[in-house]
Amino acid sequence: MVGTPGYGDGRRRYLPVAEHGLIGDLRSVALVGTDGTIDWYCCPSFDAPSVFAAILDADRGGCFELAASVPARTKQFYFPDTNVLITRFSTEDGVGEVQDFMPVSEGAHGAGGQGAAEAERHRLIRRVLCVRGSIPFRVRVAPRFEYGAQPHVLTMVDDVAVFESASLSLALTATVPLEVQGPDARADFKLSEGESAVFALDQVSGAVEPRRCPIAEAEEQFGQTVAYWRRWLSASKYRGRWREMVHRSALTLKLLTYAPTGAIVAAATTSLPEHLGGERNWDYRYVWVRDAAFCVYALLRLGFTGEAAQFMRFVSRHVSPGDGKPSGPLQIMYGIDGRTELPERELPHLEGHEGSAPVRVGNAAADQLQLDIYGALIDSIYLYDKWAEPISSDQWDNVCALVEWVCENWDQPDEGIWETRGGRRNFLYSRLMCWVAIERAVRMAHRRGLPADLPRWQTCRDTIYRRIMSQGWCAGRGAFVQHEDCEVLDASVLMMPLAKFIAPTDPKWLATLDALTQELVSDSLVYRYDPRASPDGLRGDEGTFSICSFWYVEALVRAGRVEEAQLAFEKMLTYANHLGLYAEEISHTGEQQGNFPQAFTHLSLISAAFNLDRALG
Repeated sequence: MVGTPGYGDGRRRYLPVAEHGLIGDLRSVALVGTDGTIDWYCCPSFDAPSVFAAILDADRGGCFELAASVPARTKQFYFPDTNVLITRFSTEDGVGEVQDFMPVSEGAHGAGGQGAAEAERHRLIRRVLCVRGSIPFRVRVAPRFEYGAQPHVLTMVDDVAVFESASLSLALTATVPLEVQGPDARADFKLSEGESAVFALDQVSGAVEPRRCPIAEAEEQFGQTVAYWRRWLSASKYRGRWREMVHRSALTLKLLTYAPTGAIVAAATTSLPEHLGGERNWDYRYVWVRDAAFCVYALLRLGFTGEAAQFMRFVSRHVSPGDGKPSGPLQIMYGIDGRTELPERELPHLEGHEGSAPVRVGNAAADQLQLDIYGALIDSIYLYDKWAEPISSDQWDNVCALVEWVCENWDQPDEGIWETRGGRRNFLYSRLMCWVAIERAVRMAHRRGLPADLPRWQTCRDTIYRRIMSQGWCAGRGAFVQHEDCEVLDASVLMMPLAKFIAPTDPKWLATLDALTQELVSDSLVYRYDPRASPDGLRGDEGTFSICSFWYVEALVRAGRVEEAQLAFEKMLTYANHLGLYAEEISHTGEQQGNFPQAFTHLSLISAAFNLDRALG
């Protein structure tokens, strides 16, 4: 990836979303630009207030700049089979590189712990090496706490820069001299071939004191972190054609996992716009129940049974009924610690990425009614029961309670899978997933001989089926449509054959697939729906939705159009960024849009690759 000139006046005010890599320690993540700047980092967790948020406001957000101080070409890649990120700078006089990582090794808190005290340090290490010739570097560390709203004081304590705010304190240690410039720390240094420097940023508190990171210690933690990621990835069972992309997706999903609870966040960021200048800016640093079945499916398919089990424990503990929790309506999303309160607010002091305000934290969609999550939840339990280990009697009682609620409430209008803010409707996808919820429970009861009111469940399941076939099918369009009493197409219906509701070669489905191809597909990229034909309560357009593009690949595979599916899949791979990462959407010019990277997209990539591999033989 060729970048812009190095540090200083040549730097673009905002890097495109796709010009970033991701590092993390299974508790939080940071985005590192191709110019060497960390411009997104929340400490100590995914959903904590940001320390660096220049991606949302270049002036007030804060950043950690580290780059050649002379014009340089840059390239960025991952150390093979790891989440250690390398950014290389090529100048007239030499080549240098920055190795960015957050230490992680086997230890406390399950996979990914480093011991209780060290885990609380949340160390971020930047190793700088000169590999050829000589090269000058500049560093500026400019944290802006609480999304840039909270002031801090910078003091030097024995050559350690300590940034103290009311809510959080960070310590910066370096193997080169640091200077204070107002609220920021700076350094200028030059390295010759074979020389290196280390910068380490730690959270500090009463229990965790500032601690230096000598060159030898950084090298040791680099080796431990590389070993951890390679050992983790070695459990993958995927041996198909697209190993590099599938494994990068798996590594990304692991980075988006909060180790203490097993939660998997929808994305690493908040408020990256779905359309530049638009208002479709949301906080995705939470756990969506909708992702449950896709997470479990992808993890189990790849052989990561431990991660699937940990995620299922999160679901059982926080989402399923029991311990006095009602069986419905379920909340659609949760905090990474299982909390249910996610109040949405705007941060008017931040201008937004490329001026795309508002910047939001929290998510008001948590209060929406979305009936599809019942199908996602019970399907994930079904998959885990089938491929991993049998669910317990208490879990089965919870499933029964969920199914009973679905039988009573499936025919309500809701906000639907896309969380529209234009009013509730009778969405086909919601009906489909209610059918899935009951059908999967019936399968479990039959296979394991579990007690259930099967006559009632089967009657309700069949009623939903007939309702979809009569009210969800539009004869005028010759296709299944978004919701009852409309003629609008919606890519969510691609899940119909994937969920085994309809045969993938059924004439009605093939007609729907052709209609979707004609109206919502553009060079293999798939739009969710047309907001002009189906107003969703928000202004502005959006790009194609990457998860829908991978659903489209699977639908083509199952319909027997394998050659077409392979071409669509290969095209989708070209829209990944230079590291194999995907945001939520792709613009009409091919740029990545929305929160980045998005778990849902990488989950659907794994599923599409697996099923396409199988079809190709």
